[in-house]
Amino acid sequence: QVQVVESGGGLVQAGGSLRLSCAASGRTFGTYAGGWFRQAPGKEREFVSAISWGSTTTLYADSVKGRCTISRDNAKNMVYLQMNSLKPEDTAVYYCAFTRGIGVRRSSSEYFYWGQGTQVTVSS
Repeated sequence: QVQVVESGGGLVQAGGSLRLSCAASGRTFGTYAGGWFRQAPGKEREFVSAISWGSTTTLYADSVKGRCTISRDNAKNMVYLQMNSLKPEDTAVYYCAFTRGIGVRRSSSEYFYWGQGTQVTVSS
């Protein structure tokens, strides 16, 4: 069993920054790629960013490219999402997830382990 816990969300003004953290634990946690997704009220969950297990490959949604940076620390089983120049349209619940392979994925259906989410609210 793998447990995933996000933290770092909050209320920030437009133009501000937040750093989301994701902690994974569990006896079966392996060499898994990680990703961030978000879901705004009334909208479907959407891909934000992903990182391979070895950090050699990263992917970003066009909507956050240039404003967000994903990283990880495998020694600590942590994945991070640094978000800068935040916009009101970034407001959503942000979820961290892990696949069962080392390569990056965009589709939420390919992620097996999910956290409960952390709320990010950007005021205008």
